[in-house]
Amino acid sequence: MLSGDILGLIIVYGYVAVLLLISEKLLSKYKVFSRKFLHIMVGNVLFVLPIFETKFAMTFLAAAPFIPLTFLMSPHSPLKIKDKISSSGHGLGLVYYAISWTVLAFLFFDKPWTIAVGIAAMSYGDGMASLIGTRFGKRKYHFFGETKSFEGSVTMYFILVAVMWIALKYYNYIFSNVAVVPMNFAILLFVPLIATLFEAITPKGLDNLTACFSATILYYILALVLQ
Repeated sequence: MLSGDILGLIIVYGYVAVLLLISEKLLSKYKVFSRKFLHIMVGNVLFVLPIFETKFAMTFLAAAPFIPLTFLMSPHSPLKIKDKISSSGHGLGLVYYAISWTVLAFLFFDKPWTIAVGIAAMSYGDGMASLIGTRFGKRKYHFFGETKSFEGSVTMYFILVAVMWIALKYYNYIFSNVAVVPMNFAILLFVPLIATLFEAITPKGLDNLTACFSATILYYILALVLQ
């Protein structure tokens, strides 16, 4: 394993450990906010991706281990571990989160900015939609038995536009000498729209999968067509 992989693993696991500590100890009185804080802030791993030097390390050592770990923290765990974060809201939400990152790491390791788009959609986008929608959502709509709000969806769209712009600017800077990271108005405006629509119509916490993959696939296609 290369030095970049080791550093990346230390950062990822250390960062997640700090977030768990903050969520469980400092924010334990605020169950919904605590869960969403973790959901959103874990998304900052998108800025760590360039450190990894091999697909194996990013996929199978950094991302994949969180699938069983988050499952064991969920209400469906055979160990019956009582975890305040996973038990508030959709119990498998963090598991889907880990699955999404694992799949993206395996498929797009050579284009980490593409992975970043998917992570941004399911972390900042979906997370802020739920947080704002729960607190301020007045105009409700329903799909497949799930209740969401226009306020939450609008928040997701604009937050994702902003975070995608920041992330792609970051990757353009990091890879300025070796690659062109696709970024234009069509991508910045259309990808968040489709991700928001998928988040809006997806029930049972599966929006961590659909928002992520729809944003990633559309970004990848538009990048090929428009560049």
